[in-house]
Amino acid sequence: MTDQTGKAHAPHRGFIAGVFSGIAKLSVGHPFDTVKVRLQTSPPSQFKGPLDCVLKTVKNEGIRGLYKGATPPLVGWMFMDSVMLGSLSNYRQLLLDIDSPFLRAEPHLDEPGGRSEFDPIPKLSTFGHGIAGILAGWTVSFIAAPIEHVKARLQVQYHGVKSTSTSIIKPKYTGPIDCVLKISRQHGILSIFHGLRATLLFRTFFFFWWGSYDLITKYFQRNTSLSAPAINFWAGGLSAQIFWITSYPSDVVKQRIMTDELAVDKRKYASWWRAARGVYLQYGWAGYWRGFLPCFLRAFPANAAALVAFESVMRGLQSIEQE
Repeated sequence: MTDQTGKAHAPHRGFIAGVFSGIAKLSVGHPFDTVKVRLQTSPPSQFKGPLDCVLKTVKNEGIRGLYKGATPPLVGWMFMDSVMLGSLSNYRQLLLDIDSPFLRAEPHLDEPGGRSEFDPIPKLSTFGHGIAGILAGWTVSFIAAPIEHVKARLQVQYHGVKSTSTSIIKPKYTGPIDCVLKISRQHGILSIFHGLRATLLFRTFFFFWWGSYDLITKYFQRNTSLSAPAINFWAGGLSAQIFWITSYPSDVVKQRIMTDELAVDKRKYASWWRAARGVYLQYGWAGYWRGFLPCFLRAFPANAAALVAFESVMRGLQSIEQE
């Protein structure tokens, strides 16, 4: 089996490279993510906007407050990106092996790696990249849902904020392990997967991420003289922003579900539709974009760094294995 460059396809490369993608993404993006989740789930009067959220968080909890809940994604994003990007590269190859005009592209003859009499290896179409993105998104959702659930519950703990002039709010969970143990004991181990269906729906929008990543990559390959890492940087950052523009409302609903009460009799949202309706009733249409700015600002640097790391390690592994 060969990959799109005509080299032998190694199924393990994407999983290894994904670990480095996760590390890069966490280092750059977690403070933005904390602000996003707090804006998505807090009462309207708590923060005036992203900057106010940052200032109050740092004032009350220190810089570490911006990295609250970072332990699950530190391990989680390494694992999640390994599974997501590893499965993505393998789904791409599986789709490429299907003889379908919808999945195979006819690139320009002068495009690097394109089909020509000298390089007859066909390439996956943009539509095919989008389908591979959906499949990878659904695959990683079973790992992402419990990790994001725990992360969200830790991020919305306003530890250190005074509830009265004399008392301090104590956190319900002291950390990710404590959070998992308490949730499991009180509501059963499967409650860790609370929000899984919302996660699957949210990651269906990976179609737009990986489809646009392919389109932007091809544009830079055909119209610029940028190096491969530079193309990965710009394509990774821009495609992530396209993804968030298309998927953000579903993420708001997902966060509402994940931070809802777990006890059935106390739960505000019995279904995804009720959570979506709850956002609208409380904030109107603007509620679906609450917290969008820090998310949008985070999307470019975090994912640009992640895709540079991923593609660079992929190239490095390929080079090592060919020696």
